Formats: sequence, C-alpha cells, structure tokens
Amino acid sequence: MHILVTGGAGFIGSNFIIYYLNRYPRTKLINIDKLTYAGELSNLDEVKSHKNYSFIKGDIQDRSLVKGLFEKYNFEGVIHFAAESHVDNSIKSPNEFIETNVLGTFNLLDVAKNHWMLTPNKVKKQHTKSRFLHISTDEVYGTLGKEGLFTEKTPYAPNSPYSASKASSDFIVRSYYHTYGLNVVTTNCSNNYGPKQHDEKLIPTIIRKALKGQDIPIYGDGKNIRDWLYVNDHCKGIEVVFNKGIAGETYNIGGKNERNNLYIAHTICTTLDKILPKPKSYKDQISFVLDRPGHDYRYAIDASKIERELGWKAEENFETGIQKTIYWYLEKYKEQ
Repeated sequence: MHILVTGGAGFIGSNFIIYYLNRYPRTKLINIDKLTYAGELSNLDEVKSHKNYSFIKGDIQDRSLVKGLFEKYNFEGVIHFAAESHVDNSIKSPNEFIETNVLGTFNLLDVAKNHWMLTPNKVKKQHTKSRFLHISTDEVYGTLGKEGLFTEKTPYAPNSPYSASKASSDFIVRSYYHTYGLNVVTTNCSNNYGPKQHDEKLIPTIIRKALKGQDIPIYGDGKNIRDWLYVNDHCKGIEVVFNKGIAGETYNIGGKNERNNLYIAHTICTTLDKILPKPKSYKDQISFVLDRPGHDYRYAIDASKIERELGWKAEENFETGIQKTIYWYLEKYKEQ
C-alpha cells in the first residue's frame, strides 16, 4: 500500500510518519513537503533510511507534480497535514493561507478524484478502499463561552484568516464526498503539543524564553483556554479514523485537557524550578503583552463520537504529557 502524506516534515506530520511506520512497516509512505520555515527534515531523522519512506520536496499547489506522483505510486491513501497554521502569521499575510490551505487542498482532492474514480459515484475497481483524510482544526468553530463543547454539528464560525482558510478547505472536502462520492474523512483536532513542535508556538516559546532568561510573553490576561492534545494521541486518532472511519464523516479529536495559557506557563516554570533551579523562579519572567486581534477566548472539543464509534481515547493528560515535552525541549535547546 502506498500513502501520500502531505506536510510530513512539520510538527504533527513528522510525529505521524514515525508512529505509522513503526505500526505498519510494510506500508510505503511518500512525504511531500514544501519545506517552508515550519518544515524541518531533521524531524524525520529516525526514518530517513527506512526502505518504505520517501521524501519529495514540492508544493501541493503544483498540480503536475501531484498528478505525476499519483501516476508513479498509484496511491491508495492521502493523509493531508500540509497547511499554514500560525494565527499571527495569518493576520499579517493572509494570502499564503488561502493559497496553501484552500487552493492546495482543492488541488490534492481533484487529482485524487480523477485518479481514483471513473465518474461521479463510480470508483475504479482497484481503488474501492482508497481514502483521503483531511486534518483540520477546532478553530473553524470559532470561540466558546465559559461552558459548552465543540461537537461535529457545531456551526462553523471562524474568526481569523487561518481558521477561515481551514473552514474553506473543510467545505471543499465535504463537497467532494457529496458531489462525486469521493471517500473522504475529516478530523478536527484541539491544540497539539509535544516533541518537534515549531519554536514559534506557545509551549516551545515558554520553555525557550525561560531557559534564556528572557520575558515569557503571554497574550492579554492569560485567561484564554484551550483543550490540549498530546501529539502521539493525535497520531493514534488519525490512524483510527483513516482505517475505521465512515466515509463522509467528521471526527473531533480532543484531549479533554482544558487549561488556560497562564496555567500552562506556571506549570512549565514550576517544573523548570525543580529540574533546573536558579536564584529566582522562572515565573518572574512571565510578562503580559497586547492581545492579538480576534483572539478566541476558549476552545474545547467533545471527542465522544470518536471514542464511542471508533474506540479511540486520549492516553495522556496535560500534566503527564507536558513533562515529556519539557524534557524533549531541554535536550533540543541544550544543543543550541
């Protein structure tokens, strides 16, 4: 079996490739990544010599490249991670998010549809099980008040150019199922954390700034709440949806670990105080900065559908997962 993984040099994609090859060593994974600032080939050092792993530097917007890869490898699956994902960057440069997240997703879908299907709702015999898995975000649902959870039926209400671009791609994926009968599934996940995450994200930033003795910037009053999902739990959820999910369905993947940003900063600082103590607590470095425009107050995922129907459940809580994460980054930053 040949699977195309897009954006596999990024945070979640690289963790997934390593996890999946360990689980299914006979499956051939072809990773296409543009290697923007967020892609890092060293994330895949563990599998770069694996006989069933191949890397191709390329852009999912390059239709002739994507079409050529389908013809060469005759993919039976696509797992689509590739996306611009940093909200602050989407506020500054929204065009890149529209191009990659919307047009790139359309390009992949359309090539897959043409390769796998004879006509609308008529699949080629050798591709009856071929599947396109689209990875999205809980940010498409907008923001929550102090109570409630996002479910798969929550109306979309994106509030940033990033989440709007992901919402658009979700709808295009949905349309290819309802119009053409393409075998698609979508996952919407909560905030991921863990090894290999890009330095710009919240948790790596807190750790890096703390170790350098710099101010640890927290937006607004630090009360914004996110549901945190350890990346390995997310990888397991993707595997389950890819293998067992029902075509045309959406599955929310969340960790049931709601924490606000200030709690996260305090937890990391408390841990660092224990393992790398210095005269003053790392908490003294926490500083509050002007909030970002349109900053959603709270995200929280109801993952009961994937738990009930597919048997998946997050194994890590935030307190166990953050310890593993801190130790990984200590090793990383020690070498810099």
